[in-house]
Amino acid sequence: MNKKVIVVGVIALLMAAFFLFDLQQYLSLDFIKSKQQAFNSYYDNNVVLTLVIFFLVYVIMAALSLPGAVILTVLAGALFGLFTGLIVVSFASTIGATLAFLVARYLLRDTLQSRYSEKLKVINEGVEKEGPLYLFAMRLVPLFPFFLVNILMSLTSIKTKTFAWVSQIGMLAGTAVFVYAGTQLAQIDSLSSILSPGLIIAFGLLGVFPVIAKKVMDKIRGNKILKAYDKPASFDYNLLVVGAGSGGLVSAYIAAAVKAKVGLIEKHKMGGDCLNTGCVPSKALIRTAKAVHEAQHAEKYGLDNMTPTFDFKTVMDRVHNVIKEIEPHDSVERYTELGVEVITGEAKILDPYRIEVNGKVLTTKNIIIATGARPLVPGIKGLDKVDYLTSDNLWELEDQPERLVVLGGGPIGSELAQSFNRLGTKVTLVERAPTIMGREDDDVAALMQARFIEEGVDVLSSHTAKEFIVEGGENYLLCDSDGVEKRVPFDRVLLALGRTPNVTGFGLEELGVELSNRGTVQTDGFLTTNFPNIYAVGDVAGPYQFTHVAAHQAWYASVNALFGSVKRFRVDYRVIPWATFTDPEVARVGLNEKDAKEKNIPYEITTYGIDDLDRAIADSSNEGSVKILTVPGKDKILGVTIVGKGAGDLIPEFILAMKYNLGLNKILGTIHIYPTMSESNKYAAGNWKRAHAPEKLLSYVEKYHTWRRG
Repeated sequence: MNKKVIVVGVIALLMAAFFLFDLQQYLSLDFIKSKQQAFNSYYDNNVVLTLVIFFLVYVIMAALSLPGAVILTVLAGALFGLFTGLIVVSFASTIGATLAFLVARYLLRDTLQSRYSEKLKVINEGVEKEGPLYLFAMRLVPLFPFFLVNILMSLTSIKTKTFAWVSQIGMLAGTAVFVYAGTQLAQIDSLSSILSPGLIIAFGLLGVFPVIAKKVMDKIRGNKILKAYDKPASFDYNLLVVGAGSGGLVSAYIAAAVKAKVGLIEKHKMGGDCLNTGCVPSKALIRTAKAVHEAQHAEKYGLDNMTPTFDFKTVMDRVHNVIKEIEPHDSVERYTELGVEVITGEAKILDPYRIEVNGKVLTTKNIIIATGARPLVPGIKGLDKVDYLTSDNLWELEDQPERLVVLGGGPIGSELAQSFNRLGTKVTLVERAPTIMGREDDDVAALMQARFIEEGVDVLSSHTAKEFIVEGGENYLLCDSDGVEKRVPFDRVLLALGRTPNVTGFGLEELGVELSNRGTVQTDGFLTTNFPNIYAVGDVAGPYQFTHVAAHQAWYASVNALFGSVKRFRVDYRVIPWATFTDPEVARVGLNEKDAKEKNIPYEITTYGIDDLDRAIADSSNEGSVKILTVPGKDKILGVTIVGKGAGDLIPEFILAMKYNLGLNKILGTIHIYPTMSESNKYAAGNWKRAHAPEKLLSYVEKYHTWRRG
């Protein structure tokens, strides 16, 4: 028989016996007062035995969460006096609570952790940092059901030893009140008279005290850190932002919007990586490459296939023209008009209040670090012998490489490999993992890899780059796959192996700003570093390296920096979407199957094939699918992956639904314009509805219609 079933059975029998034999009748104030003299007499003659019996009974009552603990506490005061009663009850209640905690953990935690691991992960992280404090606060308030505290804490990662000693200390004040009341038993008319309104308020304030104390201690700790530095009598700025990428621009924008004096320091180009070397130029190149591909496959649209001619330099000129056209959105002039003081120069953070730029020291109340990240350059042997490309210098190309090796099959590598291949470059994509786009589900990754191979990309998955060599004026990459070496000739190599945060060269090391094990600036849930007036956002902070996440973080960081003394806001990462702009596009929000399996989260899958969608067929873009993960038996969305034309434009409907807890029924009930690609979302919701149709009810409806026909 299952051990858990046995445990539940024993507990149920003990609880049933308590009520079946009406044992609670012996746990009333009237009964104790009527038997007080007999209790006292027995105790005087059997001191040790009485203490042992009382102790064991109390432990059992507390462990089973049976009513009567308050009466027993009062009885302890009446029998043993204040000092002895307090000691006995304190230890008995702690042991009983700990036993209840352990039993609840044994019976419930594994099941609930597997089912709600994502939600409990956040709670566990909070408990690891501040669990003892909040347990202590709850224990201080005797009106808060202690059995509920036992159960709730058992579901977290708090250690048993910590739970026990914090509970004992936390319950001491309430225990003392009831034990003392027992010493004055004759004056007590009811249990409610023990807790007067004043005493209830006092306990409430006592429970709030640790939380307030924590905030005060954080303030003191922060002030202690800052005390080591000379604080200016007045400040030049309310906020200085280092870095004018997405995170820095939005931070400065918000600060200016609320009339703070804000300075934005940028050493290179406004707009950061996204505008100058990332999102914008890559999407411009992707569009040109797609136009070439469409021309070469014009028969799909009833036309003759074409072989478009183009000059590669002209293509790259278009990319730069696109950047120039968007530049005004992020320009010095625009932000100056918005009220931001833009400072061009290299920042050096001298201390938490001072930044040096161009030889001038600026003082500020707060600092936001938004220095972004740079392409990761691996330590592969011989790399220094070749003129390698990254997403930073790729856009300086004027001559199209005939043979291009792309290292890394993630989003950047996949997008650029497909684009250069479509422009006529012979592309070899080298990926260490079994498939490209490894963060996606296996079926999605396999589909995209097959598409790349079909288009002519030489995909070397499960290959590890070992060495670059130059022989006879030719460049070669040596790869290894299960001990088999492959030599790949190339003209240029593009490194697309991820990005590393920019945390050096501007004062963080000297100041002692802490870094995480990922190499990013370590921040808390409010985006604060170990210095209370220094914040970090974007790629330099993580955990996501997306332009839209940097902008999302910027709101929290700037508001917390400027108004944190009044109210702080914890950054919300619950619904983070992203897209890979290959053809077809791949867009995601929330969990995919791979994530759900890793986190042991149960799910159901609903899919809709876009090949069946009218608009997709009309556009000859009838490929891909909408895949939705939901809570089993419910329409609550856990995550969505869309593969298809414009997937990045289709997924916001699901982002909104997840953000505001709208289920698939709401999407199904929303009118979608015909014929559009967005109808795929509605049809996917319809597939879920059909799979969950109430068959029993429908059988009765069918009988009703049969009866109506006569």
